[in-house]
Amino acid sequence: MRPLHCALAVLVTAVWGVNFVVIEVGLRHFPPLLFSALRFLVAALPAVFLVRRPGVALRWIVAVGLALGVAKFGLLFIGMRAGMPAGLSSLVLQVQAVFTAVFAAAFLRERLGRVRLAGMAVALAGIAVAGAGQGPTGPLGGFLLVVAAAAAWGVSNVLTRKAAPPDALSWMVWVSLVPPLPLAVLSLLFEGPAADLAALRSLDLGGIGAVCFVAWVATLFGFAAWGFLLRHYDASSVAPFSLLVPVFGMTSAALLLGERITALDALAAALLIGGVTLVSLAGRRGGRVAAAGAPVASAAEAAPEATPDVSPAASGAAPKSAAGAP
Repeated sequence: MRPLHCALAVLVTAVWGVNFVVIEVGLRHFPPLLFSALRFLVAALPAVFLVRRPGVALRWIVAVGLALGVAKFGLLFIGMRAGMPAGLSSLVLQVQAVFTAVFAAAFLRERLGRVRLAGMAVALAGIAVAGAGQGPTGPLGGFLLVVAAAAAWGVSNVLTRKAAPPDALSWMVWVSLVPPLPLAVLSLLFEGPAADLAALRSLDLGGIGAVCFVAWVATLFGFAAWGFLLRHYDASSVAPFSLLVPVFGMTSAALLLGERITALDALAAALLIGGVTLVSLAGRRGGRVAAAGAPVASAAEAAPEATPDVSPAASGAAPKSAAGAP
């Protein structure tokens, strides 16, 4: 890759990593489901009028919108609101690569192979260490919700591969049209109209900035830049950069939020990133385009098989989409 494009890849992963800190800030202003609804609403409008609809059936747009936007990001935001640290969330979410491999094997009949199975075992060991590092008084519920968000991300990755959208940006914009309404309804039912109205009435620059960052910078810029790189280079060259997402996520959370990185956190990061690398490399050796580390929607939203904020990816014959994005 050209040095300028390498810098762009690092910039995108830095944005996706810092996005977890911004999510933490946004959750101080909004209930989690409302925040997620606003994120997708702002990402979709007015962008949907500026890009073509992706050339895929509407059912795939709706299915991924529900799996990625409603399930994955709803669970992630609720888990972080329940006390899951931003930095650790950026790391634990990467277990989506394991879920993606399992779901692809179950529903797409992909072979896992010994190397992939070994990578999955190492990554799961990292998750176990991360959970143990929270201790008996840690946010167990929040931790499990983030793991569940990673599983929902895995589902959306497999659906994205089946859909095979030709363009990552237009795909993300149209997918973003789906979550706002169901998320708003869920927010009214579970968070209450009083809480939603209070958050909207007290809206300030911090809240507006958080919504705009996760919608425009992490989602639209992240997916546009990632899609540009994937149009110019093989996924095997671009995807490994997404493994930097939890590095930037944990570092920015430590610097900006004062979160501590313990020895167990470092060990969990080494195991999880190492395991995800094995899963990804094994997929590429098998002739697949394995996503690396992405979060898409959330690019990032979206990495190992991803979509991100974001993230939102595809492997195999699927289109190359972003991964590792929150």
